[in-house]
Formats: sequence, C-alpha cells, structure tokens
Amino acid sequence: MGAATRQAWADRLQRAWLSRGAMACLLWPVSLLFGGLSSLRRVLYRSGWLRSYRLPVPVVVVGNLVAGGAGKTPTVAAIVAALRRRGHTPGIVSRGHGRVVARLVEVRADTPVHDCGDEPLLLHRRTGVPVVVGRDRVAAGLELLRLHPEVDVIVSDDGLQHLRLQRDAQVMVFDERGVGNGWLLPAGPLRESLPATLPARTLVLYNAATPTTPLPGTLARRSLAGAVSLADWWQGQPASRQQLRALQGRPLLAAAGLARPQRFFDLLRDHGLTIATLPLPDHYGYATLPWPAQAADVVVTEKDAVKLSPDRFGSTRVWVAALDFDPGAAFEANLAAMLPPAPSASTRKNHGSPSA
Repeated sequence: MGAATRQAWADRLQRAWLSRGAMACLLWPVSLLFGGLSSLRRVLYRSGWLRSYRLPVPVVVVGNLVAGGAGKTPTVAAIVAALRRRGHTPGIVSRGHGRVVARLVEVRADTPVHDCGDEPLLLHRRTGVPVVVGRDRVAAGLELLRLHPEVDVIVSDDGLQHLRLQRDAQVMVFDERGVGNGWLLPAGPLRESLPATLPARTLVLYNAATPTTPLPGTLARRSLAGAVSLADWWQGQPASRQQLRALQGRPLLAAAGLARPQRFFDLLRDHGLTIATLPLPDHYGYATLPWPAQAADVVVTEKDAVKLSPDRFGSTRVWVAALDFDPGAAFEANLAAMLPPAPSASTRKNHGSPSA
C-alpha cells in the first residue's frame, strides 16, 4: 500500500470518528469489547491484581484520550522547559513508536530513528535532556535514573494508559476534535471514556482555540518559531522568523508526516507562505522521497526532519519549520503545585529501586 493510499484511509477513518455515521456504527460492537477490556484492566490495577510501581523520583505523564496527534510531543517539550526553569533536572521516557528493536535505548543525537522512534529523537534534540525509550515505562525510567542519577523528575511521553507506572501528575491533551463522536476505538477516537469530572492530580491542556470538552483546562498558544535549512537544523542552528519571512512569496511544497497534517499546513498559510500540500501518513519513514526531484523548495516539520539527511536532495532546498508551543503561565504554575520543589544540591541522591 502506497503512502497516498495509507493517508487516504487514515483521513477516512479520522472523518468517520467525527460523527456516528455508517462506518462508525459498523464498528460500534467492536468498541464495546474494547471498552470492556479497558475497564477490566483498570479494575485489576485498582484492586492490586495487576501491580503498578512508583519510581524514586516524581513522574509527570502526558497523553491524550483520543487516538492520533493532539499535541503530546510539543507539550512534553514545553513541560521539560518549564521544569528546568524551576530548577529541576528532568528526563523523558517514551515507548518510541515505530522502532524496530525491543531493548531499552538511550536516545542520542546520532541514534537511528528505527532504534528509538522519531518523536523521542526529536524530543532529545529539542530539549537536550536524557531520553530513554522502552515499551515498559517503569524499566525505561529505572534505566534513565541509572544512566543519569542527577535526574529528579521524569516526564512520560504518551503514557496516560500505561497504568503500570504510577504518576504524581498527569496531563491530558485535547485538540480541536475534542472527543470526536464520543465512542471508543475503533468506532470512535477514544482510547478511554471521557471522565465526568477531572481526575485528581490531572491537568487538561487544549491545543485548540477554545476548550473542546466540558473538562476545565488551559489553552496553549501555537505558532511557528521560524524556519531553518535542513542542513543547519542538523547542525543545531535555531529556526528564525527572518528565514520564515524570506520564504514568503516563493512557491513551496509542504510535506508533513503527522496524524493531522492540516494543522501544520494552516500554520504555514497563517504566516504568509504560499504552499502546495503533501500530507503523508503519521511517522512516515522517508525511505523514498515523496516529492518530485524537480521540486525547488520543500518545507517540513521537525518530526519529518529527524528522518531526512541533507545530502539526499540534489538541487531541492529543504526547510524545517519549527513549532513555538506555549502552554501558558497558569498551566506551569498548576503543574508545579502538584510536584515537590526541585531538590537542592545538598539533598540530591542516587536513586534506588521502584516501590509498589
């Protein structure tokens, strides 16, 4: 199945999840089974039949109730930045979607994407903090603390449903879809049902212009920080608004391997760029280039950039448009209130084993 066909099916499913039409109704009986198994799993954790673990340092879990990108990765990066401003030494654990190895991997700047996943590599490059990927977030957290005993708080990327890992705070991220048609997978987008009230030690962040569920939360500000050539991006050069303005007036091909690429395209147009769009499947691997060899200027996301080597393009100029994502001062203050203050240098210790 080609990229265009996969994207067409993904788009069709996303549309089906917005309403209770024929396709959603056909899948609804399966969603009842999914919901039953999900509820049973939660009961088993609450009763102690399945064991959860607490790491030696506080844990912040970031995730969403809906399938598909709602803004988890930029939220994780923003939380890491907020924790550092308050004196913490954070690290990140993630499953590493799409990687082909099962072992725990510490992400480094030169780690191949197929070993760690695109989003963990992007998070490491953007934040500079230690990142360890593994299917078991408890094991990943312990490995992170073994390798980096200075870490005093862990942020778990996309771990809302990973109940084995106990958390001190959790962040639910919603975008403009809200909960879609309100049904569970596969009839709707929900991984779990929307709670009637906000769970304890939970914050809601809306990656949208207005709140999209009844749950109280804060609104994130989303814009573009600027643009930078792919070669300079790999050298660690920051994106600039000057370069973004320089791209105005040029015919650009915008490619995005995201769950919801239209948001990226809208941002580019909002900043005055003239684009033809090339939506690609989420986590698209770029084993082959999806645009024609004669394309003059191509603009991509940072999530795409981690899979693109600057020496592959001949005369095509590839630009990286970087996201500026700000959850706001109120969100940062509310999160800080759920966590202990950053330890002083005299009280930092190496970390031990998890506790049940």
